Amino acid sequence: MHFTKMHGCGNDYIYIDSSKEHISNEEKPDLIRLLSDRHFGIGGDGVIFINTMDGEMADFEMEMYNADGSYSEMCGNGIRCVAKFVYDKGLTDKKKLKIISGGRVRLLDLTTEDNMVTSVRVNMGMPILNPASIPVALPDEKAMLKDSVVNYPITVLDKEYAMTCVSMGNPHAVVFLNRGESLDTLDLEKIGPRFEHHPFFPNCINTEFVSIDDRENVHMRVWERGTGETLACGTGCCATVVACVLNDHTSDNITVHVRGGDIQCHWDREAGTVYMTGPATTVFEGDI
Repeated sequence: MHFTKMHGCGNDYIYIDSSKEHISNEEKPDLIRLLSDRHFGIGGDGVIFINTMDGEMADFEMEMYNADGSYSEMCGNGIRCVAKFVYDKGLTDKKKLKIISGGRVRLLDLTTEDNMVTSVRVNMGMPILNPASIPVALPDEKAMLKDSVVNYPITVLDKEYAMTCVSMGNPHAVVFLNRGESLDTLDLEKIGPRFEHHPFFPNCINTEFVSIDDRENVHMRVWERGTGETLACGTGCCATVVACVLNDHTSDNITVHVRGGDIQCHWDREAGTVYMTGPATTVFEGDI
């Protein structure tokens, strides 16, 4: 089987062209776990299959799986790499693409140099804030009837945090650090799984821990459901800008500094749309 290893700000996946490699749905979970293993496989945060479409609804489909073999609806870094994959390999000559993932179509604008994609701007659509639609299952019935979950208390390992919940096609809980707390000393391996599998989240959750620098810059670490800590999360960065604005921490146009690089996010509140811009990088190709 031929594969391509790619990353967006260090959020790395194994990409497979489904038009050339035919893997049954029954085979995928075990195969994905094998390929994603960083010791005995290729190594990655998961596997993304690129499926061709008829062009009416979308040009391509991104079929994404986490490293544990579970299906995921969306990946912001992954979808940028899909755009680079299909353009660089000549599967399309379009610089404006429609790519569907998890049933939602995203619009992408490609920036190229020497006929290779260097960065991609993604229209990530409208953030979902309704608790039941994220989904979030809070014990407070009044909170469940509200339009959004903003600065809501959650207790993890006997410590109370305040979370703001956003779906960008997949669910996120954004937690802001208090003054004096450091992202570097955050024991994410310990608290990340407790957030992921907390009873508040019926489909588990991606959790962003955010430190505010100023009105235009934040630093963020992320624990992704089904994978663990990753160096970046595109949908997490988008959820972060929404949460920042809802809590009046930043402007609606920020740079999110993640461990793997920088991602620019803008929430156009008039249109209700979140935009994300970042790099896409090919690491290597091979056969397994």
